[in-house]
Amino acid sequence: MVLPFYVKMQCIILNLSESSSLKPLIRLMRLDKPIGTLLVLWPVLWALWLANQGMPSLKLLIIFVLGGLIMRTAGCVINDIFDRQLDKHVERTFMRPLAQGELSLKQAWLTFFALISLAFILVLQLNILTIMIACIAALLTVLYPLCKRFTNLPQLVLGITFNAGVLMAYSASLNELPFMAWLLFFVSIIWTVAYDTLYAMADKADDIKIGIKSTAILFGRYDLLITHVLYLVFFAGILTIGLINYLGPVFIIFVIISAGWTFYPSQTPFKAFLANNITGLLIFLGFLLTLY
Repeated sequence: MVLPFYVKMQCIILNLSESSSLKPLIRLMRLDKPIGTLLVLWPVLWALWLANQGMPSLKLLIIFVLGGLIMRTAGCVINDIFDRQLDKHVERTFMRPLAQGELSLKQAWLTFFALISLAFILVLQLNILTIMIACIAALLTVLYPLCKRFTNLPQLVLGITFNAGVLMAYSASLNELPFMAWLLFFVSIIWTVAYDTLYAMADKADDIKIGIKSTAILFGRYDLLITHVLYLVFFAGILTIGLINYLGPVFIIFVIISAGWTFYPSQTPFKAFLANNITGLLIFLGFLLTLY
């Protein structure tokens, strides 16, 4: 139900991207690169399945899938607004629309406020606790791009921002935040810090040159080792969640397969980052097949 819905949305986006006038806007919102949206959605889907014992309502699924897509795109837009001068000096980002002048700053701000407005309309369909969490998440979405200037742990801020949806999924489902919500939130943050450190490793040389901070720089020559340790903590946490919820051997098998995929030794750091989409999918399939 969830994946076909998302695939249809992505097909619509790809068709729209054929229009030359829309291409810069599509690229600004990273709608041509769905990996980020999927990495936001997997922990939210885990939370929805756990909180609802495998039976989340269609209303919640639609709200959270659309909300995840919208907030991820809003985060990309505000990131590019703040980084438009820095992006010109980084090999991976110098072709972004704002860095190249394909879109104006005014157009970018209008896009951001339109996306935030859509997200706000969606969250208004939920309870007060969820709305409060969403407001905090929106604030963090704006603050995250600035954190790269001031702290060596922007990936931690990203982890909290990306995974606020876990808390929202529980609060929207139960109107409370039980221990399991916080445990899954913490475990998901660890996962985000791990995979975004891999992502940051691709820009390490450029980031050092222009003064941008990251965990990849903080960890130095131990970046890959520490990332692997973070993954071990993540998988241990996921297995613990499975044991607490009596999810059984099928779930454990999927987590083990997911770990094997994640630790596949021949991957470069950036390919290892991209592989996290499959990591999240395999864990979701574990929840899907054992919660009903």
